[in-house]
Amino acid sequence: MSARPAGTAAFSKFVHLLQLVADSDHPCTVPELVHLSGYPRATVYRTVAGLVAERLLATGLGGKTYVLGPRLIELASRSWDRSELRRVALDELVTLRDVTRETIHLAVPNDLNMVYIDKLESPKAVRMASRIGASVSLHSTAVGKAYLAALGEASCARIVSRLEFYRYTSNTVDSIEALQDQLRVIRQRGWSQDDEENEEGIRCFGAVIVDGGGQPVAAVSVSTLRFRQKPDPRQAYVAPLLAACAAISRRIGSVPGSAYRCPKDA
Repeated sequence: MSARPAGTAAFSKFVHLLQLVADSDHPCTVPELVHLSGYPRATVYRTVAGLVAERLLATGLGGKTYVLGPRLIELASRSWDRSELRRVALDELVTLRDVTRETIHLAVPNDLNMVYIDKLESPKAVRMASRIGASVSLHSTAVGKAYLAALGEASCARIVSRLEFYRYTSNTVDSIEALQDQLRVIRQRGWSQDDEENEEGIRCFGAVIVDGGGQPVAAVSVSTLRFRQKPDPRQAYVAPLLAACAAISRRIGSVPGSAYRCPKDA
């Protein structure tokens, strides 16, 4: 077996500590990072100091806690800006936001989740708490269910069999059978719905983006608040959503060499 490249172990520690800080719902202290990582205190102090020096971490109030630093956020922003899919989709997403006047999400699959790679805020006063880079469940979201429904049966079954059916609200589907029932409806009508299944008071409508070979590569959702949902959501949200996804899919199919990958049936 070939030797690991020099510096790999140190780099892994840097990445692991960054991930712990990113996953935490509050600023982290060194003792917390020692506990969570299992690294010696001296190693954590040294690694954190290096991350702070490179602006990948920043100190919180009082100088004893740590949060993600400005350089990391800048790098992440550039990554999203350079995303080919995001660039291809942006004009249609802007039009969709302007037509519906609601929040638009663009999401891509990542194992058993969907990850938001773009978000266009509603111009209305009350906005969503979601953010670019956030992971959301496949079974409880419009983007997740749209993606699952567009997969081949074998690929879909493999993924669904691995899901943990966490209930975010009283409306969340909590079994394979219930999800499969929803997916059959989605396949028939061509769009998905999250009826307050991921968050109370939020309703979303989703549709899939496909590549030139007809394989699903991403999904788009229109998210609205229950109290301001328009009386005819199919006309107000679903029709422009389907038009936007169809246009983006055509653009992807027309880009030479664009090869977005997703699971295919064996």
